[in-house]
Amino acid sequence: MIKHLVAPSILAANFGNMQRDIEMINDTDADWLHIDIMDGMFVPNISFGADIVKVIKKYSQLPMDVHLMIEKPDRYIQSYRDAGADNISVHYEACTHLHRVIEQIKSTGAKAGVALNPHTPVSLLDDVLEDLDLVILMSVNPGFGGQKFIYQTINKIKQLKEMIIVKNLSTLIEIDGGVGLQNAEVILQAGADVLVAGSSVFHAENPKLAVYALKNLGVKGLYA
Repeated sequence: MIKHLVAPSILAANFGNMQRDIEMINDTDADWLHIDIMDGMFVPNISFGADIVKVIKKYSQLPMDVHLMIEKPDRYIQSYRDAGADNISVHYEACTHLHRVIEQIKSTGAKAGVALNPHTPVSLLDDVLEDLDLVILMSVNPGFGGQKFIYQTINKIKQLKEMIIVKNLSTLIEIDGGVGLQNAEVILQAGADVLVAGSSVFHAENPKLAVYALKNLGVKGLYA
């Protein structure tokens, strides 16, 4: 039985024909639609605002997995929830009062996640892990698509999975950056639950087939 989820990242879609690409993803085995929000300050790039997320919601039939790569994300959580976000993840590195922000996300009815940059140890989540629905481990440096996967992430997945098991939690581990068929199997074997795939889906010769292949690897995690 396939347990893992696939979340195509709209950042790699054709911005000139986003409706077409979203509707194409609706017709695949994808589980979520991943949306990276960048402010040009926390990361060196700018992507979407809440108004664009609202438009995406109009066409997407999938739960919207919104990843806030922004400074002071507490200012915008309600607006992204109102725009249609089902999951809202903030960066550990961007939150002075992380627990407060997690509670703010949950108060909107969205699922709460925290993202970690490649250099940030998973041990820093020990005090809030039980409050989280998901953790995003960045497997590239955030800010741009199409980067190569950082393989040290595999060890972080294993460490985080052990923490989740010890605490008897159902928190999902989501991997974002450089994910494709060349490494998805080892990522899942390490204990990941959600594969974010951008270029490997939208830049594939057959995007629908790429999603199908990622979804149907049929690999059980080491802790399954």
